[in-house]
Amino acid sequence: MALYDARERRKVSENFYFDMNTEAVKKMLTGHLDHADISSHARTCVFDISTVPGDLFLVVKLEKVLQGDMSEAIEPYIKEERNVEKVRAGALDACKRLGQYRMPFCWTAIELAKIVRGIPLANESGSDVDSTGSNSLDRKSSQGNFDQWKRAEKTGSLTRRGSLDRKDKRSSWAASEPDLTASLDSFPPVTLTVSSFFKQEGDKLKDDDLYKHLQDLKKPSPKLKQLKSIKGSLKLDICVAGDTVKHCLTPELSKLKPYIDPNARPTKEILNFPSKRRDITLENPHYQFRNLLYISPKELNFTNRSGERARNIAVKIQLMAGEGEDHSLTVILGKSSCPEFSREVYTAVTYHNKTPDFYEEVKIKLPSNLRDHHHLLFTFYHITCKGQVKDGEKLSTPVGYTWIPLLEKGSLATGEHNLPVTSDLPPSGFSYIGTDKAPPGSTGFKWIDNKKCIFNVEVEAISSVHTENAELDTFLSKTAGLQLGQKPARVADKDMEGDLVRCLKDVGKARPESLVSFLPLVLDKLLLLMVKPPTVAGLTLNVGQAAFSAMTAVVKVVSAHLSHKNDNHGRNSLLSTYITYQAHLPHLDPAISNYQHGRIPKGSSLPGRQGPFGEAGFMADDDEIRNIMRNFQSHQYGLDGTDGNVAARLGTDLGALAALGNASVGKLVHEQLALQLTLSKDSTRDSVLECSWFYFELMIKAMVEHLATANTLNAPRKHRFSDQFNDDILNMVASFTGEIISKHRKQGRITQLNACLAFFLHDLLSVMDRGFVFSLIRTYMKEVTANIEIMEHEHSSILWELQIDFLRIISSHEHFIPLNLPQYGPAGFTSGSSSPTPSLRSIDSASSFISTMMGDRSSWAELSSEFRRQHFLVGLCLTNLFNALEQENGDVHTKSISLVRNLQTTHDLDPRYSEPECRARVANLYLPVIGIIIDAVAALHGAAELQASRDDATTPIIDQITAQQIAGSAMFGTLESMRNTEMQNKPAKCSLSQENTRHLLATFLWVVKNVDNNVLKQWWSELPSERLHYLCEVLRITLTTFQYKGKHALKKARAQQIIRKPSDVKNQLEDMMLGSRNHAKEMMQRGASRKGAPPSPSIDGSARRWNKTSFSSVPSTRTLPDSLDHTGQSLVWDPELEAHIEGNLATEVSMIVLDTLFVVEQVVSSTEHSQTLLASVLRVMLHALNTTQSTQFLQHLFAIQRSLVSKYPNLLFDEATEHCAALCKSLLKHCSSSISGVRSQASASLYLLMRQNYEIGNNFARVKMQVTMSLSSLVAEISNNFKFNEEHLRKSLKTILTYAEQDNELSDSFNSFPEQVQDLVFNLHMILSDTVKMKEYLDDPEMHMDLMYRIAKGYQTSPDLRLTWLENMANKHKEQGHHAEAGMCLVHSAALVSEYLHMLEDRRYMPNGAVTYSKLTPNALDESAVSDDIVSPDEEGICNGKNFTENGLIEFLEHAAEEFTQAGMYEAVNEVYKPVIKIVEANRDFKKLAEIHKKLFKAFEKIESLQGRRVFGTYFRVGFYGQRFGDLDGEEFVYKEPMLTKLPEIACRLESFYGNKFGQDNLIIIKDSKQVELSKLNPDKAYIQITFAEPYFDNYELRDRVTAYERNHNICRFIFSTPFTSDGSPHGDLAEQYKRKTILTTVNHFPYFKTRIQVAQQKQIVLTPIEVAIEDIQMKVAKIDAAIKANDPKILQMELQGCIGTTVNQGPIEIARVFLRDLFDGKVPSKHENKLRLCFKELLKKSGDALKRNRQFIKKDQEAYQNQLEKSYHQCMEYLKPLIQPAPLPANQVARQGQSPARTTAADMGVTSPLV
Repeated sequence: MALYDARERRKVSENFYFDMNTEAVKKMLTGHLDHADISSHARTCVFDISTVPGDLFLVVKLEKVLQGDMSEAIEPYIKEERNVEKVRAGALDACKRLGQYRMPFCWTAIELAKIVRGIPLANESGSDVDSTGSNSLDRKSSQGNFDQWKRAEKTGSLTRRGSLDRKDKRSSWAASEPDLTASLDSFPPVTLTVSSFFKQEGDKLKDDDLYKHLQDLKKPSPKLKQLKSIKGSLKLDICVAGDTVKHCLTPELSKLKPYIDPNARPTKEILNFPSKRRDITLENPHYQFRNLLYISPKELNFTNRSGERARNIAVKIQLMAGEGEDHSLTVILGKSSCPEFSREVYTAVTYHNKTPDFYEEVKIKLPSNLRDHHHLLFTFYHITCKGQVKDGEKLSTPVGYTWIPLLEKGSLATGEHNLPVTSDLPPSGFSYIGTDKAPPGSTGFKWIDNKKCIFNVEVEAISSVHTENAELDTFLSKTAGLQLGQKPARVADKDMEGDLVRCLKDVGKARPESLVSFLPLVLDKLLLLMVKPPTVAGLTLNVGQAAFSAMTAVVKVVSAHLSHKNDNHGRNSLLSTYITYQAHLPHLDPAISNYQHGRIPKGSSLPGRQGPFGEAGFMADDDEIRNIMRNFQSHQYGLDGTDGNVAARLGTDLGALAALGNASVGKLVHEQLALQLTLSKDSTRDSVLECSWFYFELMIKAMVEHLATANTLNAPRKHRFSDQFNDDILNMVASFTGEIISKHRKQGRITQLNACLAFFLHDLLSVMDRGFVFSLIRTYMKEVTANIEIMEHEHSSILWELQIDFLRIISSHEHFIPLNLPQYGPAGFTSGSSSPTPSLRSIDSASSFISTMMGDRSSWAELSSEFRRQHFLVGLCLTNLFNALEQENGDVHTKSISLVRNLQTTHDLDPRYSEPECRARVANLYLPVIGIIIDAVAALHGAAELQASRDDATTPIIDQITAQQIAGSAMFGTLESMRNTEMQNKPAKCSLSQENTRHLLATFLWVVKNVDNNVLKQWWSELPSERLHYLCEVLRITLTTFQYKGKHALKKARAQQIIRKPSDVKNQLEDMMLGSRNHAKEMMQRGASRKGAPPSPSIDGSARRWNKTSFSSVPSTRTLPDSLDHTGQSLVWDPELEAHIEGNLATEVSMIVLDTLFVVEQVVSSTEHSQTLLASVLRVMLHALNTTQSTQFLQHLFAIQRSLVSKYPNLLFDEATEHCAALCKSLLKHCSSSISGVRSQASASLYLLMRQNYEIGNNFARVKMQVTMSLSSLVAEISNNFKFNEEHLRKSLKTILTYAEQDNELSDSFNSFPEQVQDLVFNLHMILSDTVKMKEYLDDPEMHMDLMYRIAKGYQTSPDLRLTWLENMANKHKEQGHHAEAGMCLVHSAALVSEYLHMLEDRRYMPNGAVTYSKLTPNALDESAVSDDIVSPDEEGICNGKNFTENGLIEFLEHAAEEFTQAGMYEAVNEVYKPVIKIVEANRDFKKLAEIHKKLFKAFEKIESLQGRRVFGTYFRVGFYGQRFGDLDGEEFVYKEPMLTKLPEIACRLESFYGNKFGQDNLIIIKDSKQVELSKLNPDKAYIQITFAEPYFDNYELRDRVTAYERNHNICRFIFSTPFTSDGSPHGDLAEQYKRKTILTTVNHFPYFKTRIQVAQQKQIVLTPIEVAIEDIQMKVAKIDAAIKANDPKILQMELQGCIGTTVNQGPIEIARVFLRDLFDGKVPSKHENKLRLCFKELLKKSGDALKRNRQFIKKDQEAYQNQLEKSYHQCMEYLKPLIQPAPLPANQVARQGQSPARTTAADMGVTSPLV
């Protein structure tokens, strides 16, 4: 039985032989059989189908005793035999005579896939011939010895003990047969019954015939009908083998444990043949001893053999150890019911066939020590089959001989052999030469058929002794011989070295499969040659370098061949297994020899790991090997002194073992490796670079083993290795660093080399002197940094990344902290070794000592050279971070920040540093992070865009303060001082992304959280004030970066994250921050106890969710940005948990910021510049109030806020600062919170703020004003982040009133505090009422704006509040994209500010109030402060905001200029900048002037480039009629819409809006522009009339308004026309067509605050039909004139067609015919007739010009068209000729008589037509 693969047409496994005969049948063969060993009784076997994809068949072949003709012998089995006794007698006779010979009988095949999938096999085998028989598949568990097959694991076969690479055994099958593997996982034991077999045809014994049959079997209806079938029954029990099988024998018949009963029927493990396919790679070396040879005779051709008969041929096969029958070896494995081993075997016989085919497979256990005399001998016999044999006639006659010497040039003779055959046994000595080299003629060799190759045999070895590779065989035999002192023949002494070098060069060219199989042996030999080269004739051969080159070649080949086993750094698992477990390094000390000689390929290289050689399971149970080893041992240790020649007898196989017997081995492995790595060049160098990790790891192992063998592990590190070795290592690191720099663009290889070098130095830190290793690291860093500086930016980024990777690996050392010598704060510099936990007092005394001793006082906390010397590795990482932040490369930022952040994360999770004191000392190492971030504040994400009010809910006021502070503004003093602050001279060197900022700030937070507060205080008290300002700025940005964004934002971010690579820092951050300090623990516990909230991760680390080595106990839902594990993506992402974590993180961050702020406040309060620094502190606190915070945190925040207010009241209530306004707004916002706890805190804070203000000056006008303004701006602010709730605010106001009423201390005086509070609350309620109204109209932008306008108007007497509302309106317009209107709001704001500044102090260069802006917009005069009720600007609390300053004014105007630029109003930009230029000139700010003129230059350039192509807004008159409109009923407005808006668009917008409001049925749009007759309207309906209107100008105005801009700006009059006839319909005949022109005048000029302005008055002009005609002709003249100027032939032809084309019904000729009929008769024209006549004259002249111009444009194909036009023109000329003649003067009186009644009415109204 064996496995075959039908797809690949190959035999997969060796044969398994079984004998199912009864004892009675076996007795028939008595005399032919020796004893039968128990191993040959096996009926159970284990096939390994895990590594074999394909169509597997289990093929069973049956043989019977030779009985002559095949058909005759088989016939009784097929047909019903009547004479059974005769058959039985024949069988007995055959067994007696020919019992030792076999013949083929029958066969069957079973498709494995069908068995595994449970498909019945009926009609598949031969059974379909007989309908009675069928194969059955019995799914019941079978009995008997089948019980031992318990399905333990799902492994496909017995696994080998000792294998280093045990993976799931079915991995490769899964690739090709996915469902088969799946089926096998759930495959229950089955019993298969085969009920019939195919008869074996004598001419179809070849494998090819079998494969053909197997292919046929696979087809749906088997084609095997023509095959005869034999009834018979074979029951097979099939199941998946368990992990352990009792009584199992290996293919060599060694017993595998557990083998309990030696007499039990055994199970055999069946060996698979290796596949010959190229794509199947051998993945492991030989891990067990195996030395088997399979011989398969294929065919023989005796057709041309002369002499005696040779027809029934059997081949006898023997393995000979010499010539002569007695030299045959008992090494052939038996089949079934026979001895285990035999000396010979016969093939099955095919009757009467001179050209038989064979299917035999002979399995031989090869001797381990093969010599040249070993050979295979084949003897061919003719077997006499006939019944009556004459006396003396032999049964078998030898008819030929052939042989195969087993060794050819030291290699095993495997493969296919085509051999000639001799008729007689050749003379002695034949076995040493192959048949091909044997002489052809008469010298004793009698060849059959002229020495033609007539016998074909295949020899296949499965051996862990023979490499079957010429290069390796040569190498192994040569080196073994040399090391045993045997010189190879035919090589002179002087050529030995060259010969060995050549042999070494070839090693790398060996087949990769062979190299993999013999990897440990080959590498050990090469290492031995490197360290102890052989000596010939007293001279040592110089082959060290060649051996090293050979090793690099081998390593490269193996690494490339098994590239799928390489990890990210190119480390090959096989090679690393070699280094870790198999490498047997030659060392100097004989103390190690005890375990050197016990080396076994699979063993460990450390002493004490092996048992004695006799132990079961050692290599293989091979007596021969055991004897060799025992002899060698006894010789080695002198146990057997009598036998002096043992070594010589041992042969070459011992190799290195014998060589190591000498106590003195030449050099040290690590020294040689370092030397060779440095010296390597050319291809060797390339190979080294590709697999550098191998040599580095090997060197580390060699160094450690050297220390162990030399017993120097406890020696001082400086004396462990020689100076020479140190120099070599230094040179090697320098040369590799040079390689990295020079080849840095070859990214793959160099990245690996860089990482491997880093890992090497990382390992050296554990072995060598650390100072020396630090110098190596410094060498690398210095070189790389120097090259980065001189390199171009785009190339340097690669080196940057290499450098950061290098640092990351070095820093991952487990003793990173001790290597950095952590100190406790500054004290470390005073004494050499600081105590682990010094007292605070000692620190204070130390610090005073430091301040006197050291110039650079805070060098212990800054990245000074002192710090870098003291803490070398951390210094490198932080210097790297510092330098990275000066680059503009996002990847570099990410990597260098992750480096520091990941380091901190590992410290945080390190149980060694869990104590707060330890953690504080570790955090001290990272103090410079704070300094680095302070210096890089401008680069942080969020530092530049401080106007991010909408994104992070910061008020605009705060933003301006921030902007000023960063630019060094009013807070630091006057304008002059502000220009000198450092920040202006400190532009950001780079800008960090949001994620990088988040990571960087996380490192900062970790440090400030863990460092002792006293250390921070001491350091910060020495910092200059501007750095403290920047520190506050960092805290402010931290709050923004980590603020809670809500679940929706998290989900959105997650969606984007899935698209790109996942990288999330929250996870680590959270772990970093869940320390025991401050409010974190309490907060997290409360967070967990909230109803419905997921439990928060515990503090003690039992549920940490991230770790560098992934020991996490809660499954991590994220991966680190630079971690290798991306499996996190597949885990479930829980938005609830994520939001919970995010919220807890945000709170923890805010808590840390608050703690740090407290420290800063303590430091700052004692400094000289405390006022400005405190302002920064206050600003951070205000910012915290404005970001989204948890209620937990807000409690602490309000407490801090109240303490700051009470400690530093002046800070808030100073004239110059805006903090009061900002604080009021924040508190009001929290007063409208939906959470009652927050409201009560905010109300208390607001009340105390007022009280504080009142106590200072007995009046709190300041706070009053600010609160009112803040509420006004809050009311208008309706963004996504903030929804203002008026009801909640009313509750808070009530609380404040209650506080005031119960405050008895301040209630006694006149106009007491409680009364003033009441006034304030009343005002606030008023504003809220307006708000309610505004909310109603939120969806009606025009109405909403009208309301805001109305509120702003109401504050005419309160400039601050009006300004607030103007700003609100500007913001609203910006949101809606109305830039012109937003700009106008800002201009009005500027006019208001100018007015009050002018009243305060009249300066020459300042604007003279609102009048300055009247040219820009006449509406600006609204802001003039002229009436008596306008307040005086000197009054307390009035006009003292930052807006009422020069800077405020400039800011308004500059913003207005920006808006006008966006609106395309470039002329307005010029006007806006005029007052700004005056102020800036007066301040001599030339930089600013340059900027302004740049902007003006751009504006003018735009005007020039867009000339003639500018389009502005479109205007529509809209009238509202009906009671449903309320206030709007009967009102008319002019609406300004965006450019190019069509009438249907605005109609649709208004219709859908009001339709939704009143219901579509109740709304009617009036389509015409006639006057609406109110009496005819339905009172229950709402009517809207929309008409297109154009700006209207008198003639004198048009002279001044030349450009498109002038005709579209500062306009308040509009015109629209309505055609009508006397009978009421809009259109009629020319003679009856009247036109009504309506001129509207609006209340204000466009553009204004609003996009709709009310119509103040309207007047109408009615044109008579002739006046309408005059207007038409004038329009035509204007159009044709424009067409001539435009030079566009298409437009020109179109206009010509309209003027003179004959097809036009109401064209010029028709008009002339209707109105000027009388003139043709020579009548004197009236005034209007004359005007019309002159218009015609002009029209004809222009048409003539146009025709001439068109003549120039046309091409030939338009010639006819031109002629037609000219013909029409001449017709017109002819017709109108009488009119063009000079006419008599018009008779006025005639004109008067002919005046129309309508005209009269118009004249009587005192209106004259503009056309007359």
